[in-house]
Order: sequence, then C-alpha cells, then structure tokens
Amino acid sequence: MSDQILVKVEGGNSADDLRSLRQWLLEEDQLRGRVRLVEAPPAPGTLGAVLDTLTVALGPGGVATAVASVLISWIRRQRGNVSVKVTRPDGTVTEFSATHVSGLEAPQVRQLAAELSRSLDQGIEHTGPGAGSEQAAQ
Repeated sequence: MSDQILVKVEGGNSADDLRSLRQWLLEEDQLRGRVRLVEAPPAPGTLGAVLDTLTVALGPGGVATAVASVLISWIRRQRGNVSVKVTRPDGTVTEFSATHVSGLEAPQVRQLAAELSRSLDQGIEHTGPGAGSEQAAQ
C-alpha cells in the first residue's frame, strides 16, 4: 500500500494553482493515477466545497524524485508570492516559495530537488521491486 503526501498551494489563486500543479504532475508517467484533487467541506453559510489540497500516492521506483522535480520546476515558473507546503505521512511539513526558488541556479535546483525527494521518501514503507533503493537521509 502506498503512503500519501498532501500538497497545498498558498498565495495567488490557490484553486487554479492546484489545478495547474496537478496537470504538471500528471504529465510525468510515474505519477499518472497517483494524483488527486481534494476539496475541503464548504464553510457554514457558503455554497459548495473549495479545492484545498492535492494528494500524491508515493511508493518505490523513484516516485518521490518525480514529485520533487515537478514541484520545484512548477514553482520556479510561478509569479508573485506563491508557496507550496508538502506534508509527509508522518506529519512533517516542508515549505518552499516561488520568491526563494525562482532565482536558483541549476546546481542549486538539483540539490533542492534531491533534498525534497529524500524528505518525501523518508519514512515511506517500500515493498516490491526497488524497495530500499533510496537512502532516507537529510
């Protein structure tokens, strides 16, 4: 069974940003069928639910690396004050923002993606082919 991470976008138009991020994630073959939009229940006195979060099912085989790479690439192309919060199954939250990521050079982007990948992969129970192939270190 796969563990899931929660991805929340803050700032800008978060519902549209979540839809955009979902499209980017779905363009990765490894992530198709693993990404789902989640709506929050409507607030009292309002009509309809509000798009709130994405969930991404993680597992072995480089899925965490694919998620990390897409998240970093997506946020680098955002304008304004947009941030992404990623919550691991154990409750650990990693947050990064467009203002801090957009100016990074390629080696720094690769390093950030690798760190995020390790963070996402940490504590995930791996079974099947490729299990344990990634180190859980920060």
